[in-house]
Amino acid sequence: MKIISWNVNGVRAVQSKGFAETLALLDADCILLQETKAQTDQIDKALEGIDSYRIYSNCAERKGYSGVTILSRKEPLQIICDIGIAEHDREGRVIVAEFEHFFLLNVYVPNSGEALARLDYRQTWDLEFLTYCRQLQSKKPIIACGDFNVAHREIDIARPKPNYNKSAGYTQVEIDGFSRFLDAGLVDTFRHCHPDTVAYSWWSFRAGARARNVGWRIDYVLTSEVLAGKVRRAFILPDITGSDHCPVGIEIDL
Repeated sequence: MKIISWNVNGVRAVQSKGFAETLALLDADCILLQETKAQTDQIDKALEGIDSYRIYSNCAERKGYSGVTILSRKEPLQIICDIGIAEHDREGRVIVAEFEHFFLLNVYVPNSGEALARLDYRQTWDLEFLTYCRQLQSKKPIIACGDFNVAHREIDIARPKPNYNKSAGYTQVEIDGFSRFLDAGLVDTFRHCHPDTVAYSWWSFRAGARARNVGWRIDYVLTSEVLAGKVRRAFILPDITGSDHCPVGIEIDL
């Protein structure tokens, strides 16, 4: 099974940048999109003509903001939206597809914002989202994909020192929050397969950061430990453009 996760930074924006052709090239069984920035009818319209996938979306109450979508060739047993906490759920950040042997979770984790204005909220989110992941894991293994909005280690960010505890996505609070997911039995598949590889999944639009590869690895595919040994390949695809993020993914025997 090939699973791709991609923060598209607006599904309607990426639609005009060869998105359908890119999806065909990726040839994945499941494609998980974050930051769709659209309502369900707009997403369905933007993805018209992509006939080989069933489309499931969870959208924010606020129009043009956040949102997650799962495209799946196989019909899930069920789709679950949100984590059951109104404060979080209004932003449309989580959607889960249940399959026979695992849950496939798509998440767009909140950004801590300019001047770290939402860092306290982010800390609350991380703890409550972790509780939700534990609840799923108590039933069957999970594959959790998405934009986690944190560079976990120095190797995951081009300029760690000037950003540490100053920039959203690289504070100790956020790093500790992500570490708790690993402590709870989830495996960072890319780092598991590539312990020392420098690779990024997001680059600022400013100052030619992508061309210079001044980036951050903030997009992840995490699996329950029982699934980690079944991962054949974990990858990042920096040559695929259309967003300030690039796709990440795994091939796994399920």
